[in-house]
Amino acid sequence: MIYLDNAATTKMFEKGAEIYKEYACHSFFNPSANYSQAIAIAKELDSARGVLFNKLGASKGQMIFTSGATESNNLAIMGGRRNGKWEYVFSMGEHPSVYNAGKELERQGFIVHFVGLQPNGQIDYRQLESVVNEKTRLISVMHVSNETGAINDLTLVDKIRKQHCPKALLHIDGVQAFCKLDFSVDDFSADFYTISAHKFHGPKGVGALYVRNINDIKPIVFGGGQEGGYRSGTENVGGIMAMKYAVESIDICKNFEKVCKLKEIMTAILSQNNVISIINDGNFSPYILSVSFAGVNGETLMRKLQDNGVVVGMGSACSAKKSGNRILESMGKVKEEIKSHIRISFNEFLSENEVENAGKIILQTYQELWEKVK
Repeated sequence: MIYLDNAATTKMFEKGAEIYKEYACHSFFNPSANYSQAIAIAKELDSARGVLFNKLGASKGQMIFTSGATESNNLAIMGGRRNGKWEYVFSMGEHPSVYNAGKELERQGFIVHFVGLQPNGQIDYRQLESVVNEKTRLISVMHVSNETGAINDLTLVDKIRKQHCPKALLHIDGVQAFCKLDFSVDDFSADFYTISAHKFHGPKGVGALYVRNINDIKPIVFGGGQEGGYRSGTENVGGIMAMKYAVESIDICKNFEKVCKLKEIMTAILSQNNVISIINDGNFSPYILSVSFAGVNGETLMRKLQDNGVVVGMGSACSAKKSGNRILESMGKVKEEIKSHIRISFNEFLSENEVENAGKIILQTYQELWEKVK
């Protein structure tokens, strides 16, 4: 099997799994306890915070450990809300854990703006500029689209914020960017930044939220006061330490260079058929390739490819069972393009030979299906 759905999840580092087992079965102490073994574990968690903090290139702020991206996104958005006539801004390209949090704010009576996308998948910066104002409390924009790989210009978003709503908070869902792109959260003055371990070879069920100023959020989970009182619940120590290992093990620049080559190989093969449409015009992450196969249902193609030993996706795994595609629709894609869409996503452990073979299988499988339906 050649696995090409890495935007949905990645294979965990085997060493990371060993570390997880060590903390689950041997160094299993509760970091909130007050005996020496537990205190030592608490110190190790603080060390892990430092590793994540440094990888983000932050000059100040805090890391709060969570159960993953959905909780981190909700903590930033719901924990950052305030009573009053505040307004909130989201892009139409956001993950369901952000988009649906925005819809919930709307249901609660807040004014919520959903900004559309450009045809290349980036947020419509002009529309963003037209909706923000002195009442804007928070702007939430994805760093890298999980559907298309489009990279939003966060420096421009920050510039728009500083010009029109300097007191607004900026939340970035960085799930598809962290440990894949070389950046610093200081580059765009992010107030919140979301990460999820299983997107970069860590375990599922663990992530973190970077918070520049801890006074900007309030807890949404109440209990024993862990994580400084901002996220109660005993920390997933094994998951956190395995996440730390993944962060320390990843060479962002080296991996980026390799994955660029893998994407080039796949793009060149699929471009041999001129009715295959590849969304790749602009600033895109090399880790994700969004493709439409004219005349063939994307789900049919995906299932046939699985039979042929290649696993691809159809977009966000969190909304894969829902009809339609909000993100592609917002980009102006027509119904036929959306129905024929699949997502190919890479990791740095794939060989060029594997990607070349997968590309040939995808091309051949599509051509066989096309012959049956044309």
